[in-house]
Amino acid sequence: MTEGITIGQAAAFAAVTVKTIRHYHKNGLIAEPRRDTSGYRRYGTADLLRLVQVRTLAGAGVPLAEVGTVLDADPDTFAAALVDVEQSLTSRIDELIARRETLRRLAHGDRVLLPERALALLDRMPALGFTADDVTTAREGLILVRALMPEGLDDYLSQVEHGLDDPRHVAMIRLTWAAGNWHPDDPRIEELADEMASHFLADPSLLPTLTGLRSREDGAARHDLLTRHGEDRRPAWTRLTALIQERMRSAGVSIP
Repeated sequence: MTEGITIGQAAAFAAVTVKTIRHYHKNGLIAEPRRDTSGYRRYGTADLLRLVQVRTLAGAGVPLAEVGTVLDADPDTFAAALVDVEQSLTSRIDELIARRETLRRLAHGDRVLLPERALALLDRMPALGFTADDVTTAREGLILVRALMPEGLDDYLSQVEHGLDDPRHVAMIRLTWAAGNWHPDDPRIEELADEMASHFLADPSLLPTLTGLRSREDGAARHDLLTRHGEDRRPAWTRLTALIQERMRSAGVSIP
């Protein structure tokens, strides 16, 4: 009987593929065994043992580039290397768990894009009389605020929370949002602009501001994106917003 086993047998005994063994050879993890008289490589017990060791370490998460060093190390170095691998695996596991949680949250739509404080505001809106479209617009707006003004999001949320605690303010905002569906030339827009300007002048704290953009060089561009959000779906907002700002500036209020 020919001494040793073929590469196919070695692969079967070690529970790997022939391609994997050849990859190990290419990376110097296993020395290529001698050939028999027919030109076939024959794997002995030492080769099979090394193959099983390499497969086990690679399967445990040791990077292939480090497997050879770990196997050839003294016991203390071997143990220390395995500790490093364990720490690396733990970090990867934590990362995978975080990704899984993100996927689970994504099952609820784009709520994953907002902090819990912002989600709590959105959850309050239906009970205050806002429509589903209103909530969608608000959610999109908050996502944009977080992206374009991250350092000012908490202050902005505080302003919105303050406004939602005022019943008259809530009624005024609902009317303003409903007016977005009017025709831009609707004469009621002029009247509503007067009423909204008076409302904010009576209590400026109810006017959500984007003060976090003032220190940015591109603050004007970011401000324009935020204030124009939703205008494509509610075209009357463009005129209404301009009229409200015009009246506020005439009263001496600084509007960016």
